[in-house]
Amino acid sequence: MDLQPTDDQASLVEMITGFAAHRFAIDTVRSFGEPEGFDRSLWAELAALGTFGIAVPEDRGGVGLNFIDAVLVHEALGAALVPGPLVAATLASGVIDGVIEGSVVPCIIDVGADGPLAVENFRSSDVLLIVDDAGVGLLNCEDALGTDVAHPTDPTTPVTILTNLPKADKIGGPELAKSWRQRGSLLSSAQLSGNSSGSTTLAVEYAKGREQFGRPIGSFQGLKHLLADSWIRTEVARSSVWAAGVTVDEPEVGSIDRAVAGARLTSARAATENAKTCVQVHGGMGFTWEVDAHLFLKRAWILETQFGSIDDAAEVVADLYATR
Repeated sequence: MDLQPTDDQASLVEMITGFAAHRFAIDTVRSFGEPEGFDRSLWAELAALGTFGIAVPEDRGGVGLNFIDAVLVHEALGAALVPGPLVAATLASGVIDGVIEGSVVPCIIDVGADGPLAVENFRSSDVLLIVDDAGVGLLNCEDALGTDVAHPTDPTTPVTILTNLPKADKIGGPELAKSWRQRGSLLSSAQLSGNSSGSTTLAVEYAKGREQFGRPIGSFQGLKHLLADSWIRTEVARSSVWAAGVTVDEPEVGSIDRAVAGARLTSARAATENAKTCVQVHGGMGFTWEVDAHLFLKRAWILETQFGSIDDAAEVVADLYATR
């Protein structure tokens, strides 16, 4: 078990980070939330990098790397606020034809919890993946009806409330559902970890450039402590997420359930708290639509609910330690 990224992994992250900076500038990220804003050609470019098939065997059209490599990629995507059904596409790659290449866009819903059937990115997707205790089902989006939420929490992530859900074609049983829930949760946590890093970078850059009383505000002791705390939360989250990724690849080293739950707890806290700090560092203007700080916070709120809540993760950790 090695938690230190290799040179190849560092190069992979550098490639994804560079692509995201070049092709997913913040104006492009914002546009994805508009009614016709999903850019399929740009999605296909992202897929062409092997993004969704990182951990899929080569004989199934993937890159053939380990799951920890997919975790690192999602962390980089999270830092850049790259929009779209990234987790759904990664889970479906190698299972649904066309997803790896980006020609088929999937969305996903976990119906394990009570409440309305709210699906993210439904209006721009081709197929809907339905995860429940019995397994995984597949449904063409055109066969389901729904109403778009006028003002979703994250303006870059459209949400649709399904009003009917026809019977889906079963593509996997309970074991696949369990695997997707674990991996989906971890990929979401990886994006949360990246999110916490991205908001910290935004806050630091602003603190270095903004001056008050003839000095950069980043030189003030109070802000130094806030930003240092953000950095520490990010490092804790990153370590937890990486450890969980390695555990998925090497389950003999420990409990996957506990590792994934721990990653969710640390990454969700890091993302939400760091985004709040970013808003605070920007002062009064940090609450405005034009400043990007709120995008990190709202994306964090969305990601922390995917494949289980923070409370669910806390219960898993508590139960596992109680039985030791």
